[in-house]
Amino acid sequence: MKYQVDFEKLANVMGDGVVISDAKGDIVFWNASAERIFGYSAAEALGKSLDIITPERFRLRHWDGYKKSMETGTTRYGSTLLTVPALHKEGKALSIAFTVAMLMDEDGNVGAIAAIVRDDTERFQTDRELKKRIAELEAKS
Repeated sequence: MKYQVDFEKLANVMGDGVVISDAKGDIVFWNASAERIFGYSAAEALGKSLDIITPERFRLRHWDGYKKSMETGTTRYGSTLLTVPALHKEGKALSIAFTVAMLMDEDGNVGAIAAIVRDDTERFQTDRELKKRIAELEAKS
């Protein structure tokens, strides 16, 4: 049986967030899991800059990398998981893990970037606590 995949239906049932931003970094797609992770509804996120989920102290580095990816059409995070701090709508800090895909237009230029995002906050905090505990135990030795 042949089945035609509908991107929006697929993206909206995924457990991971799907965030697509255009060449300027404005959000053009935001699925239900992105709503759950970041707290913004699609209506609130669409058309907004990625700054709404990027902590201010990381924005310069984020935009430098974003612009380079848009200019070159490449990214090292297509298959390598990137873990970075992010912001929830309520201002609480998150740790997210994601990969990205460059979306090309018909002329072969980058038209958008798609990120598949997972909330990694709990694992990040657990790792931090374990490292702290190990350091404490090693200090006692």
